[in-house]
Amino acid sequence: MVLDAQIKAQLNQYLDLMEGDVVLKVSAGDDDVSKEMLGLTDELVSMSPRITTENAQLKRTPSFSVNRPGEDTGITFAGVPLGHEFTSLVLALLQVSGRAPKADQSVIDQISNISGEFHFETYVSLSCHNCPDVVQALNLMSVLNPNITHTMIDGAAFKDEAENNNVMAVPSVYVNGKFFKGGRMTLEEIIGEIADGPDPDEFNNKDPYDVLVVGGGPAGSSAAIYTARKGIRTGVVAERFGGQVQDTLSIENFISVKKTEGPKMVASLEEHVKDYNIDVMNLQRASRLEKKDMFELELDNGGVLKSKSVILSTGARWRQLGVSGEAEFKNKGVAYCPHCDGPLFEGKDVAVIGGGNSGIEAAIDLAGIVNHVTVLEFGAELKADEVLQERVNSLPNVTVITNAQTTEITGDENVNGLTYIDRATNEEKHIELEGVFVQIGLVPNTEWLGDTVERTRTGEIVVDKHGATNVPGLFAAGDCTDSPYNQIIISMGDGANAALGSFDYLIRN
Repeated sequence: MVLDAQIKAQLNQYLDLMEGDVVLKVSAGDDDVSKEMLGLTDELVSMSPRITTENAQLKRTPSFSVNRPGEDTGITFAGVPLGHEFTSLVLALLQVSGRAPKADQSVIDQISNISGEFHFETYVSLSCHNCPDVVQALNLMSVLNPNITHTMIDGAAFKDEAENNNVMAVPSVYVNGKFFKGGRMTLEEIIGEIADGPDPDEFNNKDPYDVLVVGGGPAGSSAAIYTARKGIRTGVVAERFGGQVQDTLSIENFISVKKTEGPKMVASLEEHVKDYNIDVMNLQRASRLEKKDMFELELDNGGVLKSKSVILSTGARWRQLGVSGEAEFKNKGVAYCPHCDGPLFEGKDVAVIGGGNSGIEAAIDLAGIVNHVTVLEFGAELKADEVLQERVNSLPNVTVITNAQTTEITGDENVNGLTYIDRATNEEKHIELEGVFVQIGLVPNTEWLGDTVERTRTGEIVVDKHGATNVPGLFAAGDCTDSPYNQIIISMGDGANAALGSFDYLIRN
């Protein structure tokens, strides 16, 4: 039995929602993964009269495709889609059966109108929390457009293939045999890469807003909801709705919610925002802000939006080392998400750069997967909480090096080592390893603002207790500001505060 009783009970409820018959075309061998896959497909058949199987010769073994009778829909799972990918399988069964997807009609129309043939393949690990969103998006596109196909490939089941393609980070997406993109992507982001974007006039012709929120993370969502509740015209421009919360695995410090995951929280945020009359413009990057009679926000595509006030909530991103080899070997041994990419380094030697909470948590997680972890901390001692330090120091396959200044990440096709300077002795040292996980904090997404608004030396926007900047009518909230702490709950409070500040500004001006 592949599925336990609790999962089967939940699955039964979903399978009852199937609207038509589904045929699983199965390509299996005698290996253990094939046996596990056959166990899964047999259980699915036993649970629903709408599901049948037939033997097939697919591109990869073990794998199975999900089809309508007499019609290939283009969805294939290479490996056993359990773990985080089990939901991807359930959704594929429902959507192929004819169940309507939960997507805006405008998005469905965009997918249906995509021209050209696109054969996607996505390498995943079943422990990756970012991978399912990509898999589910590409599966949906395959259901809606006959010129699009998608195969999910479990990197652990097809380890040699993944290594031959230098896949060292997941999700890693290929299209028509060539690398497409890596990392977490939303359905809208993928569509934006292969379909024509909106016309700039679509933005130029919009009426001015009372408040325009730039950024769609926790701070921006909170700000938009608060201003919309005041009954004033609100717009949101987001390069990526949800921001870096999309990439957060476990959230256990959001008060009143014991535990959740980043993508789930983002889905709730987006659903809440859409409950209000808020004009959300996703996948749009701001490039310039200027105050004239009104604020004018220029987008990368040339469109310009106008507003009486603006709330900046552009968040932050992972800080990079800025050393030789980091950019060259990104996704070829240099990684930023231990939860997603850790399984690809099973049995290998890796380094974690950064001795704060995120770095030490990464080292603890990786220690259970890889052969050995070396933690390098620039300072004289670790900055992580004491309980984390005690845990990491108890692990036999973790070495902690302090006073270490990383100077270079070395490699040929992939990472093969790291060079650092011992700051106590000024001696240069080299470590042979196959992966480097960078965990050194965040940098605010504010470079595009230039001298428009006062910022700190590190780029944080300076705000007062009302969220106001030095420019009248311009407010800011969340991780892009000089707020002393970067936490989801603090960003939401900042967003509400800035929204109330902007409303007060509007009624007084």
